[in-house]
Amino acid sequence: MPVTLSTREDINLDTVFRVAWEKDTVAIGEKALQRIAECRASFLKLIETDPPPVIYGVTTAMGELASRKLEPDERDRHARIKAFAAATSFGDPLSDRVVRAIVLARLTNFVEGNAATTPRIALAVAAMLDGRPMPTVPASGQGGAGEILALYPLFAELTTRFDLEVKERGSLINGSPCAAALVADAALAARRRIRMAQKVFALSIEAFRAPLEHYDAALDALWGDEHEAAALQGLREFLVGAGDGRRNYQAPVSYRIVPRVLGQAHRALSTAEQAATVSLASISDNPVYIPPDDGHPFGRCISTGGYHNAMATPALDDLAAIWADICLLCDRHASKLLNGKVSLLPDLLMAGRHSADSDGHGNVGYVPMAITGYLEQAKLGAQRTFIPGTESAGAGQDDVATTAFFAWTKEATAGRCVDAAMAMLAMIASQALHVTERAPPPALQAFVDEIRNIVPPVGDDRVLGPELAQLAAWFTRRVFEA
Repeated sequence: MPVTLSTREDINLDTVFRVAWEKDTVAIGEKALQRIAECRASFLKLIETDPPPVIYGVTTAMGELASRKLEPDERDRHARIKAFAAATSFGDPLSDRVVRAIVLARLTNFVEGNAATTPRIALAVAAMLDGRPMPTVPASGQGGAGEILALYPLFAELTTRFDLEVKERGSLINGSPCAAALVADAALAARRRIRMAQKVFALSIEAFRAPLEHYDAALDALWGDEHEAAALQGLREFLVGAGDGRRNYQAPVSYRIVPRVLGQAHRALSTAEQAATVSLASISDNPVYIPPDDGHPFGRCISTGGYHNAMATPALDDLAAIWADICLLCDRHASKLLNGKVSLLPDLLMAGRHSADSDGHGNVGYVPMAITGYLEQAKLGAQRTFIPGTESAGAGQDDVATTAFFAWTKEATAGRCVDAAMAMLAMIASQALHVTERAPPPALQAFVDEIRNIVPPVGDDRVLGPELAQLAAWFTRRVFEA
């Protein structure tokens, strides 16, 4: 069943999930198509007034030639220009999932007439989501002052099928649908990652026999934060039926602060969800058409900086930062579980004695070294993103670059690092339960079974790398599966 768009509020996280992740198609409602047509008709009357208003890319040229006014007979020629000179970025492409989200977000400017484009272009954009392969959109080299380096190649083929009219090309390449789609995609993935983190840390808590008082329900109110309460509740959900024989003194700091750190993950997710919700429904076109009112019978068209999304990047940065922090906790938990003096478990979690030809470390004992590698990669990805300048000489209009692509790439890298780190901690916690012959809490039994299906418990030394790679890939698949 297609997603029907009637207003811009219909483009939200739920519809991104349906269209981008589950591959649903999109239809534009009849009332929305009528509104698009009415705004287009009013806009055409607006540009024919005498004297004509100054409208970027319509009654003037574009880019560095924005000060040059176009005569009426020049406007159509200017609109039909087929050159896509800005399609210069290259490198690893965005996934179809992300590109579909961008195409959906592109329709925000259209459905209420604010792009002043024709219904045929809106319908053509919606038709891109009918199941055909998405155009290639590079994730790298996106240093433009806006998103034209991504939007030009995205819509290049579409424009070859039409004789473009005034404003139609600009309606495709201006605005910030990419930033909206990127932060929405990250938010949807973060929901899954945080759920997975709650399982992994609950499993580690059980493996370590950490006191359950560290996660007591009384803390929900005492700490007074809804996100930390959500983290506490999430951990307790998976610790119902936890085993006895727990230590009667406090666990290391890395165990006691889990709900605080996961609380920050919930907080970062909330910020990303809010940024996505606002951005997806935000009119970001430049110039933007404002429909007729009492003071403006033909409407008006104004130039803005709406194409620069300033909320998406900090939200993405916050997610990347919490993934790095969670990697650190994975590293600390794994090391503590392997240290028999601290965990009170068999040293290095090896069943039985080390063989004479062993190095005494066992292959499980080397896993934290790999976690450290992913931790450092995640920390690099978690560096704050600042607004970069463009054109170092300072010439021209496009003197500041957009940032969402930079931030999203780093967040995506940090996210995959935390997937790997959580996979390795989960494997070590599974091993701890195995060597002590304990069952996981009921809510974690299926999770442990899935882990052991990929990485069976370790009795003798064996090459673990390929198994851990499969487990990390499984974690990532669980994040992105529809």
